[in-house]
Order: sequence, then structure tokens, then C-alpha cells
Amino acid sequence: MKTLKTIKNILMGILGTCFYIFALVMTILLLNFNKFGVTEFGDKSLIILEQEVSNENYKKGDLIIVQKTRYDMINKGDEIFTYSVNSKGVATVEIGKVGEKYDKEKAVAFENGASFSEEFIIGKATKTYNDYGSILSIIESKWGFLFIVLVPGFIIFLYEIYALIIEIKYGEDEEKEDSKK
Repeated sequence: MKTLKTIKNILMGILGTCFYIFALVMTILLLNFNKFGVTEFGDKSLIILEQEVSNENYKKGDLIIVQKTRYDMINKGDEIFTYSVNSKGVATVEIGKVGEKYDKEKAVAFENGASFSEEFIIGKATKTYNDYGSILSIIESKWGFLFIVLVPGFIIFLYEIYALIIEIKYGEDEEKEDSKK
């Protein structure tokens, strides 16, 4: 009986540790959102393609690691990622090939005619993970974070309080029974 309890405690410890590491990583990702709602670590951005794009290299659901690129390092014909903000203030990510550079304004124009100033340029893609963006977008969503991290964390907290109360209430009786054997 004691061996089974030890195995249960070890498994619960491993599961609890994994859960809290996962919760910590997800919290760090959410705390590193920039003003456009994209996770950023230093000069790298985690771009999630939430809609179809007219680019054969990427598809909906991809997670793309984008390296910040200085304006002077961008050349005509480079494929870059930019932020596009609509009239309601909602930002989306645009992908395009640079058609023109305007050094005086520090802006670029895509081949399709859309132009972006330096502050809206994200950079160039360094790595793509197919379909990982869909998973990350669910986890980083409000409801995903609530049901994957907060609710289980609360349930674990309640269980630990319950276990503490049971230990306080019945723990002494079990110790007396074990000592009689």
C-alpha cells in the first residue's frame, strides 16, 4: 500500500511540474505581446498565419519566426513581413516582395503597391513550422488560456487544499494505526 502511494505521489509530482512549466511558458509568451498583438522576443517575432495568404511558401496555421531587419538591410525583391493597421486599429500581418524603397521617408512599397513605413516593418522569415501556429493561437487566445491553464490550475489548488484538510483531520489516526501494525 505504501509503495502504491509513493508511485502516485511521484506521478502527481511529475504531472504537476509539467503543467506548471507549461503555464509559465504560456504566460511568458502572452506577456511578450507587442503593441500589434504579436509575441516578440528581442529581435524575433512569432507570426501566426490566421488566414490564407497569396504566397506559396506559407499557408494558414503556420508559425513563422521572423527576424527583425533594419531598413538599410532590405533590398528590392526581398520578401518581408509588415504590420497593416486598419481604421479600427486592428493589426494584421502582410507578406510581400519589396518593389520600391523610399530612403527619404524610410518606407518600402510592395510589388502590389501597398507601402509601409519603417515602424511597420517586421522583418524577414528565418524558420517556418507548419500547423504549429494553429495550436499556439488556441493557447494564446483568452478562452484557450482560461481552459488550458487557469481552470486546471484552480482545480489543482482546490485539490491541494482538500488533501491538506484530510491530512490534518485524519492524518493522526492513520499514523496510530500504522504504528500498531
